Amino acid sequence: MIKSPVRAILEAIDAAATRWSDACFPARVRARDAVSERTGYSPAMVDYALDGLLREIRRDALAAVIEDELGSLDVLDAFAPREGRPAARALPIGRVCIISSRTTIGVAILPAIFALCAKCDTVVKDREDRLVAGFFATLNAELPELREAAIAQTWLGDGDAVQLTNFDAVVAFGSDATIQTIAERVRPPSRLIGYPSRASVGYVAREALTGERAAQRIARNAARDIALYESEGCLSLHALFVEEGAAVSVEGFAEALVDAMREFAEDFGEPAGTASNARLAMAREMALFRSGETVHADTRGRYLAILEPALDRPPLFLPRAIGIHRVRDADDAARYLQRHALTLEALAVAERRADLLELAANTGAARVTTFGSLQLPPLGAFHGGRPRIAEFVRWIDDET
Repeated sequence: MIKSPVRAILEAIDAAATRWSDACFPARVRARDAVSERTGYSPAMVDYALDGLLREIRRDALAAVIEDELGSLDVLDAFAPREGRPAARALPIGRVCIISSRTTIGVAILPAIFALCAKCDTVVKDREDRLVAGFFATLNAELPELREAAIAQTWLGDGDAVQLTNFDAVVAFGSDATIQTIAERVRPPSRLIGYPSRASVGYVAREALTGERAAQRIARNAARDIALYESEGCLSLHALFVEEGAAVSVEGFAEALVDAMREFAEDFGEPAGTASNARLAMAREMALFRSGETVHADTRGRYLAILEPALDRPPLFLPRAIGIHRVRDADDAARYLQRHALTLEALAVAERRADLLELAANTGAARVTTFGSLQLPPLGAFHGGRPRIAEFVRWIDDET
């Protein structure tokens, strides 16, 4: 168990994140290039992801989340008084294993940081790019005690998961099938903290489309949510609902979105991999043959937008691809999501409205946010609807 006080751990994390925030820091440069090679994402896209992640990993922000969930920092070091309740201490749950996602850059780093703040020995099943290992090396240099507590190992596939019986908590990111496989290897009282596949969608209310400039602003932010990480993550924009009857028509908004998608294609370069390009080209050709659908794409396969795709077709789930659905109200969107059994991670909106909050609540969404912020969840957000640190501790009360 980690002996250092939690404030010392927070200082070390802050210092390591500060060093990694420098785009020229050698460890970050090596990690960026390795992540780009593994994923096929452009270096600019990887840098964008790292900047967003590291911006959140700061001492005061981490402390605020811990205090909100546990009541105070002091409970991680000793028994501490709590208003209206017995004094208590939050002890580490034990050994924690975190299995990284294939797509979302650095997604394992945040739970690892909170597990370390809870003073848990933490092992991350790292990806081939060894991003987590690189960050841990910097962190361990700041607080040498963590060298035995913060360990990153290359993930070897499902066969390696048999070792999960050695952990008290397992955090897993992946497909539904991956989570199920891991769940079969985690036995009570060990705790599985699973983050399976989810989708994110957007809803543009008619009140938000007040004119051409408003439409362009919303479209640019939505295009960023589509382009980042080649639309592969649960926080990527996978379907878009646009209300009819606004000052800007659905067709007009679609054109603004396509213009913005074209700009991001120039910024981020070609999509990752020839297989993805082929799938995108096939989806484009099939849409061109279907009646009632308007197809926007380029011959290089850098983006695809389909206006009014058939309602019996699920989202495309392809790199930089989006279906734009004309709707009368939130009920139309709800019926589409229900028809395709889509569980949401997040709903992006251009206008806060009570019926849209209900749409999010009724479809399992963990966040309601604005366009352009889907891929940048705040540190204090409930990722997947779960707390950040509370699942890494066990409580003991002092009633004496």
